[in-house]
Amino acid sequence: MCAVDVRKEQMPVFLGNGYTIRPHEKHERLYTIELETEAVRKFLEDVKDISDEQLEYIPYERLLTAQALVNVLDEDFQKYVTFILNDRRSGGFTTGVQGTTMDTQDYVKFSTAFSHLAGIPNFDAMSKKYYARFSVQHTDDSDSYLRQAYRRFTLHTDGTYVDEPTDWLLMMKMEEENASGGNSRLLHLDEWEDLDYYSRHALADYPFTYKAPASKNVSEEVQRQTFYTWNNEPCICFIDQFVYPETITQAQYLKDLSHSMENSENLVELELPTGDLVMLNNRFWLHGRGAFEKNTDLHRELLRQRGRFSK
Repeated sequence: MCAVDVRKEQMPVFLGNGYTIRPHEKHERLYTIELETEAVRKFLEDVKDISDEQLEYIPYERLLTAQALVNVLDEDFQKYVTFILNDRRSGGFTTGVQGTTMDTQDYVKFSTAFSHLAGIPNFDAMSKKYYARFSVQHTDDSDSYLRQAYRRFTLHTDGTYVDEPTDWLLMMKMEEENASGGNSRLLHLDEWEDLDYYSRHALADYPFTYKAPASKNVSEEVQRQTFYTWNNEPCICFIDQFVYPETITQAQYLKDLSHSMENSENLVELELPTGDLVMLNNRFWLHGRGAFEKNTDLHRELLRQRGRFSK
């Protein structure tokens, strides 16, 4: 195994047994983890006897799924994944099954392996599992932007309305038909032009109240600062849908903050193929989704996991 310096601010390339980790072609801060097809096939073969029920009911099976991936690759692989997610210069990567399978249950196992290399997923109250699967279609009557196909899903961080750490986020595309648009929208906090202004504002550390809509199955309220420090660097906690300001001044601050991020020149749209996932540090990456073009036969299914880093 070795690491060699390359372009893009000396972002390293990691070479290992069955994989290459290199800077992403579409975003200078992201990496892409390219697994050899034979390595993916071997991993899926090794975990074929772990059932969906076992993954949901027996927590240690999830960690053993992660170990199965390490066994196919090498012991350094987990170190590289955690290094990237914690590295402020990057904090994110994409990877995928390389076309080896279209079975969504294989996708669950693949994403579970990556999430448990980083840490432990939080309980997702919306699905009552450690992960959630949800669809975006032509029609929708939900109470948030998550499933509304023709509305831009504004930049935000996850875990704003739950009282537990949400260090990282994983999103995997499970299925897609008749979809145009709907790309992932990403902004690294350090590339936001107005970070200094909003993170030093008088309301930056004000404990705003966050409440989830009924579909999230979370009834408690939490107080969150918009900006806070982690590893001596500024981080953000924000979503426009679930924050409840108490004054017009507070509302204007939040509205202006969101508008500034939405109009950042460094916001990047990323197309994620079916069978691929993106994993991000949720403390300094903001994410959203572009609007789809209207199509009555539109269908996309995504998988989400989010959680905390292992200590």
